[in-house]
Amino acid sequence: MLLRRDERGVIAIGQPSHAWLSGQLARAWGNDEFGRVEPYEEVCLGAEQHDIGMAAWDLEPTLNPETGLPHSFLEMPLHTHLELWTAGPRRLLRQSRYAALLASIHGRRLYAKRDLNEMAPPDADAVREFLEVRRRFEEQLLASLRADPATAPAAAEELVARNGQLVSTWDFMSLALCLDYPPLTIPDVPTATDRVPLTLTPGRQHHQVHLEPWPFASPSLTVRCEGQRLSGPYASAGELRDALTAAPWETVELELVPSQFRGTAGSPAAAR
Repeated sequence: MLLRRDERGVIAIGQPSHAWLSGQLARAWGNDEFGRVEPYEEVCLGAEQHDIGMAAWDLEPTLNPETGLPHSFLEMPLHTHLELWTAGPRRLLRQSRYAALLASIHGRRLYAKRDLNEMAPPDADAVREFLEVRRRFEEQLLASLRADPATAPAAAEELVARNGQLVSTWDFMSLALCLDYPPLTIPDVPTATDRVPLTLTPGRQHHQVHLEPWPFASPSLTVRCEGQRLSGPYASAGELRDALTAAPWETVELELVPSQFRGTAGSPAAAR
């Protein structure tokens, strides 16, 4: 669960909707500078479904008693988070091995960045076990993909590394857009021949974001996600459950434009 805060309170955005926005970025990605997404369908599916393990949890999120709101993905208990990240790639397996591989790589990389020396020993052991399970899962998938003539070219080490980094880029971009983070810079974004930093800055118009350099084929891009307007804090899990049953839905829509853009493109819709 993502909690987008604005002048009217909080919009609770489910992880699958954030991942949907990641998929929108993936499907629009690519130009002469940034190259093509290959294999296109599998990579876009991996981006769109990378948080599939969170889908059931987000239907009935737990209450954070300190905030009176649902636990955000940053507040979720470690063991719950590990369980969901273990389940997610397996749920993709019967849909696309390649998409499942990218989802697993993404989850593993998130935890590989953690400093285990700063964690309680039982938590550090749980993360080590998670990383080992993910490594074995990915090895099995890579062996299967490389043994299949139809998928072997896409399973080349360099291309898998590039696509894994693209999924991480789209995830970071989507989180930034959903949570209204800009300005920020995303490092190590793959181009056709190299990696570059990608900078997001707020635009002059409401719900407009400038990107430098521009990674998409179209001259601008409108993306969206959905969430529910919450008026908490809530005193109990039951109150939160009732609130989510009745809370109004809102669409968060954003227009992405190149940083050089100074025109007056149609004003994008705000959360509505």
